[in-house]
Amino acid sequence: MYDEVLIPRSRAALWVGLCAAAAVLCALAPAARSAAAALARTAAPGPAAAPGPAAAPGPAAAPGPAAAPGLAPAPVPAQSYPYVAGFTFVKSLDRIEEYRLDSNGLSVLLVPDHSAPVVTFQVTYRVGSRNEVTGTTGSTHLLEHLMFKGSDGFNDPKGNSVKQFLERVGGQFNASTSVDRTNYFATVGRENLAGYVAIEADRMRHLWLHEADRQAEMTVVRNEYERGKNDPVNVLVEEVTAAAYVALPYHHPTIGWKSDIEHVPIGKLREFYDTFYWPNNATVTVVGDIDPAAALNLIKKYYGVIPRSPAPIPGMYTEEPAQSGARRVIIKRPGELGTVIIAHKVPNGRDADQPALDMLDAILSSGKNARLYRALVDAGLALNAGAGTDLHHDLSLHSVYAVLAPGATHEQVEKTLLEEIDKIKTGGVTAAEVERVKQQYIAADAYKRDGTAAVAAELNEWIAVGDWTLYVTFPQKVQQVTPADVQRVAKEYLNEDQSTTGWFIPMPPGGKGS
Repeated sequence: MYDEVLIPRSRAALWVGLCAAAAVLCALAPAARSAAAALARTAAPGPAAAPGPAAAPGPAAAPGPAAAPGLAPAPVPAQSYPYVAGFTFVKSLDRIEEYRLDSNGLSVLLVPDHSAPVVTFQVTYRVGSRNEVTGTTGSTHLLEHLMFKGSDGFNDPKGNSVKQFLERVGGQFNASTSVDRTNYFATVGRENLAGYVAIEADRMRHLWLHEADRQAEMTVVRNEYERGKNDPVNVLVEEVTAAAYVALPYHHPTIGWKSDIEHVPIGKLREFYDTFYWPNNATVTVVGDIDPAAALNLIKKYYGVIPRSPAPIPGMYTEEPAQSGARRVIIKRPGELGTVIIAHKVPNGRDADQPALDMLDAILSSGKNARLYRALVDAGLALNAGAGTDLHHDLSLHSVYAVLAPGATHEQVEKTLLEEIDKIKTGGVTAAEVERVKQQYIAADAYKRDGTAAVAAELNEWIAVGDWTLYVTFPQKVQQVTPADVQRVAKEYLNEDQSTTGWFIPMPPGGKGS
């Protein structure tokens, strides 16, 4: 059961709100539904294109309740860290230990959790759609499909491919692609960990890349693309994003443009693989019933034979130029309910202002006491309304949105969205509002850390942003946010000249759209 194209972080909540209210399929965003179950940030992705019965895991693979890392770092005496020759200990925070494999630069995160005899093993490659250019858009996602077609040591003819192995042992497994990363993961009984590690290590550098497989998977990806294009909400989000980003590759949809999906040569995919799939561009995360020293030895056994990349991993040096005026996008196509989205670029996901932006979003959109709900839903102007920030490695994207109620106009709804933002910029928020959303955050954050797979998935997103320690420190920083902080970030970032506004205008069936 592999393959999901993930919409980033808080857009998952936005997607669920838009799709629920508009009663649309959201076929391109299975991850949005999974992420909603983990409360607004991407958690353990659910099944997408399931190849077989692996979607029904056996009892050994069922993740138990997690003794998930809490909010406060728990210092561990230095002598308690396992010493394994060939690894350098990097740091530890709240029972999460980071190591580096000296021979090739592979990063390793260990999170012991002995509440159940299962382990989630995950490989995060620091490559996503931000690393693509015109002509190769969608390559990260298509390559993710091809990663399940076999490698030199593990493949269907041998009867030991990743699907065959994990189906036999009852493992839960999947993979996903997003803007800043690609990850492959499985939850297995602890006795089957070595078998899965061997497969992941082999396909890091010995993947089969055949033209016949590319053609077959291209049709699967193209179907995903076309399903997404049948969803007006998906199209609106894509076009608002494309208009908001001019230079940064976040301009491109993660699934890619159709012509690139159809025509990218297998040689280009091999070049992409040979550029980014190396240990020094990856982080292995192991969460569950492990002995740290034994886990490190296992990783060294299978990954230690892989060299680091022969050339440095290409960095991203493109910068987004300053926006000098408001931008607008209008989508007209058959549909039932109109939608308004107002987006603003905000700093990267590591920025110190992100906790305050998170609380701003919650005050605007969390629950029936939220400001947008009262102003739009209670007033009969919208069926749903919300706010969220897509946390990216580079510039992030903040959005507020509303799905129009029958009889409401786009002009009314956009005006109300802007008025609610302006009220916070001019009048601020109350201490009671901030305290309410902080308590909601604590509950939601605990839910996201429930189980080994959930912990690994959340760490995966912070790895993509560029600092896994935010898994521990971001919740702490949220609790330090003040009403003045919320007002300050609204004033600083939510300005009209830096906005990109999108309207979806439903047309009657058979009407012409754009």
